[in-house]
Amino acid sequence: MQISFLGASGCVTGSMYYIETNEQKGLIDCGQYQGSPIEEKLNFSKLPFDVRNLDFIILTHAHIDHTGRLPLLVKNGFKGRVFCTYPTKALTEILLRDSGKIHEADTAWDNKKRVRAGLPKVAPLYTEDDAIIASQYLYPLKYEQTFELNSHLLCRFVDAGHLLGSASVVMSFKENDVWKTITFSGDLGNNTNPLLKPTQTVDQSDYVVMESTYGNQNHEGVTSRISRLMAIVKEAFASKGTVIIPSFAIGRTQSLVFEIKEYLKQVSDDEAAVLSKIPIYIDSPLSLEAFNIYKEHLDYMRDGLTSDLFDMPQLKFVKTIEGSIALNRDTSPKVIISASGMCDAGRVLHHLKHYLWRENTHIVFIGFQAETSMGRKIQEGQSPLHILGETIAVRAQIHSISGFSGHADQDHLLKWRQQIKGVKTLFITHGEPAVSDAFAEILLMDDPNLDIIVPALDTSFTLE
Repeated sequence: MQISFLGASGCVTGSMYYIETNEQKGLIDCGQYQGSPIEEKLNFSKLPFDVRNLDFIILTHAHIDHTGRLPLLVKNGFKGRVFCTYPTKALTEILLRDSGKIHEADTAWDNKKRVRAGLPKVAPLYTEDDAIIASQYLYPLKYEQTFELNSHLLCRFVDAGHLLGSASVVMSFKENDVWKTITFSGDLGNNTNPLLKPTQTVDQSDYVVMESTYGNQNHEGVTSRISRLMAIVKEAFASKGTVIIPSFAIGRTQSLVFEIKEYLKQVSDDEAAVLSKIPIYIDSPLSLEAFNIYKEHLDYMRDGLTSDLFDMPQLKFVKTIEGSIALNRDTSPKVIISASGMCDAGRVLHHLKHYLWRENTHIVFIGFQAETSMGRKIQEGQSPLHILGETIAVRAQIHSISGFSGHADQDHLLKWRQQIKGVKTLFITHGEPAVSDAFAEILLMDDPNLDIIVPALDTSFTLE
């Protein structure tokens, strides 16, 4: 077997691993590059294989940095099956449609400027229609259900605990009459998500391709995260202010709402009475669809959850643009949870434009903010900011609460690796270069005999 690293090498985006055996060719993930303009240009790069010759694609989970180039591959001739779990299928369908809309809108805006500059128009990476067509190739399976790609190539999904339906891929392949196993970790969870089951381990594997997003640090504030958030909400309420929480539409928003609900069950009656008066608005069309998908897949979540897991009297879903605009006219105390999580697009930008200049506004970041994102600029105290064509002075109070990450930290990554027996070679991916290198050193201290490779982008290896 030969494996080529065509994404998530030297960065945490664009996951794509190309697999070749004597009889089959396929991909583990086909993610879209997200982040800086330099990274996003890589989405248009020519792939080093003929898409029409791919036999299969396997998705570890639904996030766009693992699925976002699927419509592009289908548009260019892929006709095989795209294997995934049932929740991943449902979430991928809505994420790809949303991504297609964004590509169309961004390209339309870019083309207006290109026409004025006398430049030819460009086409979007893919459209919403392309995404709908690509979704028809999704082929869902259950965890631990072995599926045969051919008589010499078998796979199964193991719960990765990162997102609803997320999976590690355990692939067994036979060459020269010998069976070997390679495991792709996908994105691993930190076992702190109140909705998801714990990350499942793999007993044995000859080769491992492992993420290292937080391989150089441990998450802090996990146990105090929700109490810190609710303290900010109470402070804002006392000053008749608004709390804006930029949040990733799928995964983070659902777990956050559930944690708030559980918190209200545990506090005193007096505190619960105060907090129950504060309306919480979910203002993200994508989030609304995801809430329904979560409720439809309770069997993939922690035991004991029921279909009312998100129900709170003060929780309100904003379903229309008019409803979203109304939130900016209403100056009464409230909480607005809106996408995007890094403030680069979506309805949250409109809320920031209308509230950042108010001193009794509180902006709460609960996730990583990329270096070039609007969220990072706000987080670092830049002012004024240019948002949606206007110059906005930043007078709001800015908070960053750690502990909400859906990724495994260093200790959890190391524990996951230690439980796999028989590993000959381990490939470290999905991490910034310094982070992956630091995690490699930690792994070598734990097992000095382990063959560790931090592959560069577009490099290939033969598994002997």
